Amino acid sequence: MDSYLIAKTLHIISSTVLFGFGAGTAWYFWNAHLTRDPATIASVGQMVVRADWIFTGTSGLVQPASGLWLVHLAGYSPTAPWLIATYCLYVLAFACWVPVVWLQIKAQRLARTALERNERLGPDYERTMRLWFALGWPAFLGLTGVFWLMVAKPSLW
Repeated sequence: MDSYLIAKTLHIISSTVLFGFGAGTAWYFWNAHLTRDPATIASVGQMVVRADWIFTGTSGLVQPASGLWLVHLAGYSPTAPWLIATYCLYVLAFACWVPVVWLQIKAQRLARTALERNERLGPDYERTMRLWFALGWPAFLGLTGVFWLMVAKPSLW
């Protein structure tokens, strides 16, 4: 197999893992949140955080590396407008993902504390989840835009 096919395969697999685990962990964490059950949120939150670090984080590092490798192998200009737009959207998604993981950790810990104290989830938990939800959308939309740019490779200017 030639270098281009290896790079492309790696890029496609890592993008699938990045997007799939990102959406999947968000789905499970949101549904745990909807139960308002501290035990469920603490348990699911622990798994979600671990999956985000292992899968989303790793593929998030592979993506730019394999992408730049593809740019080089395909002979694209790294400053092509569609690539600049891709870089910007990717940075936006990453800039949202980092605090999202931190917020998941915080929400999971707040739920565990509420469980240990036999209390209801408080306003700090609710604020944390509102911010988590708000930051998830630009990350999701940013990666959706990256997918479109990778497929269409439009002439933006």
